[in-house]
Amino acid sequence: MNEKMTKGAAVPLYQQVMDNIRGEIEAGIYAPGSQIPTELELAEAYQVGRVTVRRAIEELVYEGYLTKQQGRGTFVNAPKLVRKVRQEADVQSFSEACRVNGMRPTSRLVSRHVVPASKEMAAFLGLEEGADLLAVVRLRMADGVPVMFENNYFPYEEFKFLEQENLGGSSSIFEVVRAHTGRYPENSGDCTVEIARADQETASYLAVPAGEPLFFMKVDFLDGAGKPLFIGRQYIVGSRFIFSI
Repeated sequence: MNEKMTKGAAVPLYQQVMDNIRGEIEAGIYAPGSQIPTELELAEAYQVGRVTVRRAIEELVYEGYLTKQQGRGTFVNAPKLVRKVRQEADVQSFSEACRVNGMRPTSRLVSRHVVPASKEMAAFLGLEEGADLLAVVRLRMADGVPVMFENNYFPYEEFKFLEQENLGGSSSIFEVVRAHTGRYPENSGDCTVEIARADQETASYLAVPAGEPLFFMKVDFLDGAGKPLFIGRQYIVGSRFIFSI
């Protein structure tokens, strides 16, 4: 860390400090959950002012690399998970995204229940409005850290076998569907991402404060033949996730 910053360079000092700390986080020098040195210690190590260090830390907090805990210090967040979002014949499951990023995917089954199809869902799935859908709700984790509160909706008659499947642990629902039906999500139809605030239930599962801004992703999955397969409605912690578009 004892790297002197280049004063007068085109890159501002705070940016140099920020890039250096981020690089050490990504290299594992500062492990997830560990505390970084104090502002004073960093200022001395980088030979810059505390105001410069403070700005760098604030930017890294904003980007989701660090979290400041009142009275305790500044701590390193778990690595972000990078996942493709626009999926043309290249759909990437959560489990696959974790493996690509060197993380271990796990799931916790929250509920399985039958719900009536909304007009929007029925139109995509080719069903009548009000038809039975099996809602599968799971908490998805990367290296044990909650990342996604996942809600998937399946036409009940074709996918009722999911009521009996073990969908917790390391199971991939994409692979379970393929094993039973021979179909696999290979394309996506409409896919949108917007900001939503965590309600009390979602916040408790994702271990974030109620009202926390989350990514809300709506995606319609198609099989290899371009036929509707199922619908996803996912709440994602922004500080733990990056979309690759």
